Amino acid sequence: MTTMPMQTHQPQRNWALTSVSADAVVQATGAQQRRAIAKSITLLESTRADHRVQADELLTALLPHTGKSFRLGISGVPGVGKSTFIEVLGLYLIGQGHRVAVLTIDPSSTVSGGSILGDKTRMEKLSVHEHAYIRPSPSSGTLGGVAEKTREAMLVCEAASYDVVIVETVGVGQSETAVANMTDMFVLMQLPNAGDDLQAIKKGVMELADLVVINKADIDPHAATRAQAQITSSLRLLGLHGNPEHAHHNEAIWHPKVIQISALKGQGVETFWASVQHFKALQTQSGNFAARRQQQSLAWMWERIDAGLKQAFRQHPQVQALLPQLTQAVLEGRMAASTAARNLLSAQINRA
Repeated sequence: MTTMPMQTHQPQRNWALTSVSADAVVQATGAQQRRAIAKSITLLESTRADHRVQADELLTALLPHTGKSFRLGISGVPGVGKSTFIEVLGLYLIGQGHRVAVLTIDPSSTVSGGSILGDKTRMEKLSVHEHAYIRPSPSSGTLGGVAEKTREAMLVCEAASYDVVIVETVGVGQSETAVANMTDMFVLMQLPNAGDDLQAIKKGVMELADLVVINKADIDPHAATRAQAQITSSLRLLGLHGNPEHAHHNEAIWHPKVIQISALKGQGVETFWASVQHFKALQTQSGNFAARRQQQSLAWMWERIDAGLKQAFRQHPQVQALLPQLTQAVLEGRMAASTAARNLLSAQINRA
């Protein structure tokens, strides 16, 4: 008796997932549009082959309606106050007439694959606002602090007329660079009195930052001022030898700035957004804005090619047949890992 409802429910759930249309995302309003966005992103995140085909068709239909938003990436170590700042910023932007989408990424357990997905609960006011949409997703082990389908989710939000899309990353250290390859502006949040002399010279994340925000500046104003001076000095050095867009302090393009804020008290939000607008104006005028997006699209294509090749490799029959014995040989020390890898790659290439 208990199996009948399950047998009828499963097809209905699959139908509901795959029946989402591009028209519902673009043209619907209110709760109907939010449901369409949620189902679209769930479809994009699915690993089923039939869902991937439908997801590609959906993206193709949505593409003409995308590209009109400003994509803002925000990174920083856990505890820096990213969620608090994003909520304050989101509410401020809505007050200015914008529609704000927030894609928050939570770290996944390496054991169970699950995540807490607590960002939505930390943005209580923004999450219930009619002009905001928040989508938490697990990183699922993806490097760079972003989920595998964050780019696709961003396009869905743009098609739904959200003109500011914020990507909040996990915040786990120097691997926080992937967000810079999918957004128009990369913001790095820092804390005062948190080893700023060392943090300021870290390459990798720092040299990619378009804007550095020192949060919780109200707690220790003197420490925040010292951190601002140290990071500003470091950005000048990194600009000369790092990111070409920042080289030679070319103000016509943009030189990274450092500002102080207090998200909890709502201080500095106007200054922050003014800096963002200034950045966008300079980048658009110089042509870097469009060029950056074009480069990101190509990088996205190759990223998906790499992921697809890896998946195809793992699913190749000959690879699956050889993998157990070669894995055991590596574990027992009878074969070098590099040799095993070459054998597996040869098995796929020679029997493709």
